[in-house]
Amino acid sequence: MSIDARTFYRNGPSHRQQEPSSFALIRRQFDFRSIEIGRWVTPTERDRAAELFHDALCDLMLILQGPETLVSLRGSLALQYGSGGRPGVAAHYDPAQRSFALAKNAGPGSIAHEWFHAFDHYIAQKCFTGLSRDIFASAAWLADAPPIVHPLNQRLMDCFTAILLQPGGKQPSELFQHSVAMDRKLGQVYYSKPEELCARAFEAFVQDAPIKNHFLVKGTKATPEAELGLYPQGSARQHINTAFQRYFSQLGLALSRSL
Repeated sequence: MSIDARTFYRNGPSHRQQEPSSFALIRRQFDFRSIEIGRWVTPTERDRAAELFHDALCDLMLILQGPETLVSLRGSLALQYGSGGRPGVAAHYDPAQRSFALAKNAGPGSIAHEWFHAFDHYIAQKCFTGLSRDIFASAAWLADAPPIVHPLNQRLMDCFTAILLQPGGKQPSELFQHSVAMDRKLGQVYYSKPEELCARAFEAFVQDAPIKNHFLVKGTKATPEAELGLYPQGSARQHINTAFQRYFSQLGLALSRSL
């Protein structure tokens, strides 16, 4: 079904005062490096998608308690809609291009996941030394890369610890174990990658926020993946959410002060 014929639940505040949005407005407000719209996207679909993206990105900004520059990663992130994706993939982040692509009709609900991939990649060079340009911070942490000591970086490390390790910080978390089991069943290495584990944990954090937006995120609770333990559950989920909240609230405050 075309995006202009679909509705997505949302309970957040009005960001546009009922005024129409556009991708040009989104680029100006958030300072994205670029925004590309696929040639098969109709004007009606483009305009509807712009409104949905605008609300989703503003909602994400409120959830993270940060400024627009956090969402665009200081203007380094590019956005593609209906263009630049991979066949059969609803959404995709490309580290080489520092861009995330959302499929025209299959991508809604994937923004939080792909945004965290972009953030995880962007922040790696600010948290660790001696990294290649394509590595994610979560993967660098798991590989014991030399850290850059800073209070904010430590709070992000606390997030990775909460996601990947059990309380006590020594044994793999249940989320990690469920993900490894699924990869073994499917004969692949995907769900258990640290960057995928952390992106799914971030999805859960965003979905659990008081502001709800199904174009931004959905599917971390009542889905087959959730039932298989591929998203955080119970007290572990709350522990992860608390770690993310502590990190992003402090990061947002630091970024706002620097403006």
